[in-house]
Amino acid sequence: MTSRAIAYTARRIRQSYTHFDNGSHLLWNTLRRRELTFHTKSGLTIHTPGVDGARFPVYELHADDVYRMGELLQGLRRNFVAVDIGAHIGSFTTAVCAAAPGATVHAYEASPSTATWLERNVAANHLQERVSVHRCAVSDHHGDLEIVDNGQASAHNGLTAPAGSGSVVSVPCVTFGDILAAADGVVDLVKSDAEGAEYGIILASDPAHWSTVQRVVMEYHPVAGHTVEELIRFLADVGLDLVRREPADRPGLGNAWFSRASPPSS
Repeated sequence: MTSRAIAYTARRIRQSYTHFDNGSHLLWNTLRRRELTFHTKSGLTIHTPGVDGARFPVYELHADDVYRMGELLQGLRRNFVAVDIGAHIGSFTTAVCAAAPGATVHAYEASPSTATWLERNVAANHLQERVSVHRCAVSDHHGDLEIVDNGQASAHNGLTAPAGSGSVVSVPCVTFGDILAAADGVVDLVKSDAEGAEYGIILASDPAHWSTVQRVVMEYHPVAGHTVEELIRFLADVGLDLVRREPADRPGLGNAWFSRASPPSS
């Protein structure tokens, strides 16, 4: 094991106790590769398969705070509407609901197996009246889309999944315009972790559909023929300015935050 891997493992062990109420359970069941149940400090219950690709986003959101939730939600109206594209098992969706009791969320998850975990976690936190789960991908067209799904709720399922990491499945897909319609024409916050689909979702969308959006946070991925600068330009043209960008250790991968300069008062 490399020194970097050792440091990563040590951090996750420490965080299991400092950021969750049941660290011993998490470590024991991780070693045995059994289902995990996270009890967060904010009172959430999150179930996940006990495999690397499924559990690490829970640590990223609730321990590493990769989306900078406090800053992201600050200034939004009390009953804002969020869209979670690539909702995975629901870590972001449930965290938004815990942080903002008046918020509602439309959660989109393409992987059929992962969407089952998402629905389970929405129910486990009694959020059925505030969260609408959509079992579909978001893309540049309305119809069907082929993605890779390993059947174990991997956060890497999708268009950019490593070769041989799962089976190719066909799933229904919708556009950003369809998302807006499902939200009755008003979306305040967009989070996107679409494993490479972000270019099609955003660049093919109608700029007018972004008029109510106040904040965007996205993970961008390396996709042949595209660069993140295209997304930055598109969002700037619709009034959403880049406020932070954090590249990862792989070219073309990172997180970016956007905000409208003058959000409406609630």
